[in-house]
Amino acid sequence: MLHTDKALPTLIVGPSLGTAALPLWAPALPYLKDKFQVIAWDLPGHGESKPSTEAFSLAELATGVTKAVEALRADGVISEGSKLYYAGVSVGGATALQLAVDHTGFFNALSSICSAAKIGTPEGWTDRAELVAKAGTPTMVAGSAERWFAPGFIEKEPVISTELLHSLQDADRFAYAHACGALAGFDVRGQLASTSDPIIAINGAQDQVCPPADAEFIAENAPRGTMAVIDSASHLAPAEAPEETAALLAEFLLSN
Repeated sequence: MLHTDKALPTLIVGPSLGTAALPLWAPALPYLKDKFQVIAWDLPGHGESKPSTEAFSLAELATGVTKAVEALRADGVISEGSKLYYAGVSVGGATALQLAVDHTGFFNALSSICSAAKIGTPEGWTDRAELVAKAGTPTMVAGSAERWFAPGFIEKEPVISTELLHSLQDADRFAYAHACGALAGFDVRGQLASTSDPIIAINGAQDQVCPPADAEFIAENAPRGTMAVIDSASHLAPAEAPEETAALLAEFLLSN
């Protein structure tokens, strides 16, 4: 939970692989909190979330998000009838697309950030899962530092980048491997045409993992899809370009 105000529409925000949601979204919170109640979720074994004990799929993650929202509604944290939005980064963005496919209409609008309808290759994810399960998440720190941030960001924002890399180092290695397995099986490219939810794909111009072409694909194939590119960002836009990310989210989501 990042910012509670039941009078505002609710924005559920999701993490990227290896990051806790709090350090990922905290930089954007000052630009979101006047417009949304902001509630974050963590991947199993990341941040505040308990580790998974068995493999899971993106479809199961998406269903888990809807169940969490329903529980918050039952507890009165989310007001009945209030508008509900979703934005997630990387695997959290893949979850946005899975939500649009499997739970059409649950959210008023969604955003896939620094993500794609298919990310990487099944073989690549399987290899990474095996490595991390054996050797732990610290094996991912150096490569992630290169993939996550645009050149110069770590030097410019050492506190933000260090917190994110620490959340990777602290993630449960088996849960991280399970998340890699979920990404290995994720591919909704052929299902986007069946969606009817408004979706904005926001990708970083400097992202080597999910380049702007991935956002273009979503915009072209989802009937109510659109896209935006953040020039200064690589793979973690809410942390790298918080004000611009928040402005794009607010403009799109609140118009739906």
